[in-house]
Amino acid sequence: MSSLTVNDFTDRSGTGEIEKPYGQALLDAARRDPRIVALTADLSGPTETDLLRDQLPQQFFQVGIAEANMMGMAGGMARCGRIPFVHTFSVFATRRAYDQLAMQLAYPRANAKVVGFIPGVDTLLGVSHQAIDDIALMRALPNMHIIEPAPGQAGEAVQAALAYDGPVYLRLTRARPQRERYPQADNGMATLRDGRDGLLLACGLSIPLALAAADLLSAEGKQVAVAAVTHLKPLPAAVLDAALAAGTVLTIENHSIIGGLGSALAEGIAESGRALRFGRIGVPDVFAYGASTEHLMRELGMDAPAIARAFLALR
Repeated sequence: MSSLTVNDFTDRSGTGEIEKPYGQALLDAARRDPRIVALTADLSGPTETDLLRDQLPQQFFQVGIAEANMMGMAGGMARCGRIPFVHTFSVFATRRAYDQLAMQLAYPRANAKVVGFIPGVDTLLGVSHQAIDDIALMRALPNMHIIEPAPGQAGEAVQAALAYDGPVYLRLTRARPQRERYPQADNGMATLRDGRDGLLLACGLSIPLALAAADLLSAEGKQVAVAAVTHLKPLPAAVLDAALAAGTVLTIENHSIIGGLGSALAEGIAESGRALRFGRIGVPDVFAYGASTEHLMRELGMDAPAIARAFLALR
C-alpha cells in the first residue's frame, strides 16, 4: 500500500474543511447503538472512520493491512452480538477477502456490514484499485444485500444497511461537494425525472451523468425519465416494473456491464417473458487504467454524451 492521505479520496467543500458524510453518519449511529463497531484495514482516513476512532475509540478497531483477517474478526464480533462495519477499498473488500467474506459473513448470515470505498473508476490508482467486478461478486453470494446510494446519501445508506439483519455490502464513492439533493429512495429506487420516451436507470456515481444525458436528449426532443437505483440486491420489484412500463430502457453504472445492475435487470426482463428495447452502459469487458474519473468515463463510453447516443440507438 502506498502512502496516501484522506485528501487523495475526499474533495474539499470550499469552506476549507473536509466533508465526511459517511463517517459522520456512522458515528451518529454508533453513539445511538453501542453494539456498532468499526473495523478498518489501515485506511481510517480514506474510509472516514477516523471520526469514530477519535470520538468512540472503544468501538473502533484498526486491524492493519489484513483484510481477510478483518472479515473473520467481523464474523466473530457479529456472533457475539456486535454489529461490525468493515471498511476498506471496494476491490480489497471483495477480491482480496472473498473466501473469508463468503464463509465468515455470508454463509452464517452474520449481521455485518462491509463498506467498500472508491468502486469502479472512482480512483486515480489504476487497475489494482479499480473494483469493476465487485457487484458481480457480491451478487453471487447468498444472503448478501447490496446498497449503492446516490451521491450525498451516505447517511441514508447507513440506516438502510442497519435495517437488514444480515450481511450488507455498502458501495460508496468518494465524498464530493453536493450541489443537488436527490430525493430519498423509496423501496430501493427514486424517480428523479419523468419522461414518456423511455427510462434511464442509474446507480451511484452514474446518477448525475444520467441526468445530464437526459438534458442532452431533451434538446433532441426526447423526454426521458431518470431513476436512481440504490438497492442492487435484491433488485426492487419497482425497478423491473418501471422498465417494463417504459418499453425502452438503458442502465448506467460505474461497474462492468457484466454482473451488475444491467445484468440483474436483464435477468428480470428475460424471466418476465416480455420484450423491450434494452441496453447497458458501464465498463466494457476490459480492464481500465490509471486516469481521472472524468477521463475514464469519456474514454470508456460512460459519460453523458455517450449515454445519450446509446439511448438514441435503441429507438
